[in-house]
Amino acid sequence: MEVIEAIRGRRSIRRFKPREIEPEKVEVLKDALIWAPSAGNLQSRRFYFVFNPGVKRGLARAALAQRFIEEAPLVVVGCGDLRIGRYYGERGINLYCIQDLSCSIQNLMLTAFDLGLGSVWVGAFYEDEVKGVLSLPDNLRPLAIVPIGYPAHNPAPPGRVSVDEAVVEIR
Repeated sequence: MEVIEAIRGRRSIRRFKPREIEPEKVEVLKDALIWAPSAGNLQSRRFYFVFNPGVKRGLARAALAQRFIEEAPLVVVGCGDLRIGRYYGERGINLYCIQDLSCSIQNLMLTAFDLGLGSVWVGAFYEDEVKGVLSLPDNLRPLAIVPIGYPAHNPAPPGRVSVDEAVVEIR
């Protein structure tokens, strides 16, 4: 699949078929995460691949009771590693680790689409509750919850602003 095809074709999927994801596809998803760029190549991000139904239920509760989270076969929780502050100070903590994680999550979602899987980026959750559900160490900040599975629906593409509205060329 061409990259632009994946970019244009990917949709936010919130309904999943009750079908497990093949282990080889899970490994490809992991690989996509770690090959994203990162500030200073410090790779200040960690990922939790959650298959356990009880843990997924806890994540759904922490995410304002968004039940589709617990219904997905796989839930990936992306965390920024705040130890990046040792190298880049507050900018590393407040920006670089978020950028690093964002690049990884985009890789994950595009790769999932290429593998025939659906996903959605969930940002509405209580960080402290997610930290508790996963028993995260103090240096990890949960920034994204991404349910993944075989899509049970195919939403129409959402509208987009025009290129002229979004892009300013300076020559």
